[in-house]
Amino acid sequence: MTVDIRLREKYKTEVFQAMQDKFNYSNPMEVPKLTKITINMGLGEAKDNSKILDSAVKEIALIAGQKPVITKARKSIANFKVREGMPVGAKVTLRGDNMYTFADKLFNLSLPRVRDFKGLSRNSFDGRGNYSMGLKEQLIFPEIVYDDVETIKGMNIVFTTTAKTDEEALALLELLGMPFEK
Repeated sequence: MTVDIRLREKYKTEVFQAMQDKFNYSNPMEVPKLTKITINMGLGEAKDNSKILDSAVKEIALIAGQKPVITKARKSIANFKVREGMPVGAKVTLRGDNMYTFADKLFNLSLPRVRDFKGLSRNSFDGRGNYSMGLKEQLIFPEIVYDDVETIKGMNIVFTTTAKTDEEALALLELLGMPFEK
């Protein structure tokens, strides 16, 4: 049984052909595609309060639909009172159906809920076709129950594509429906 993922179908039917027409690729394997989405939540205050880490793991699992990995400090830093191996965050990498489901939800449900949202910056590409964005709070996601949130936490979201240039990646993400500023 295959689940109909709306964004994946849009890529296959519309975006693939539009990208091929715009950039004149000779080989269909050259057409850029989304390979993974990484969601990262850094929790510096988790060193003092382990309940914050537990709630962050639970919230990321709700948002992404997949259990996150707890990231640990690689080096000891005395000024921040961090020892090597201490839990300092949580991250999840989405691929396949989970990736397309999350991207669709982010573009169409969550980002429009941001107060005074005018679109995402076009300057957050890394030069290799990947896009990074930050969110100030997890409350924009519909799965999060406002009353259950202890602290507001931000997160970084990275869209990794097979595009070779930022221009190709911008065109791909725009065609998929990412709301960029005009």
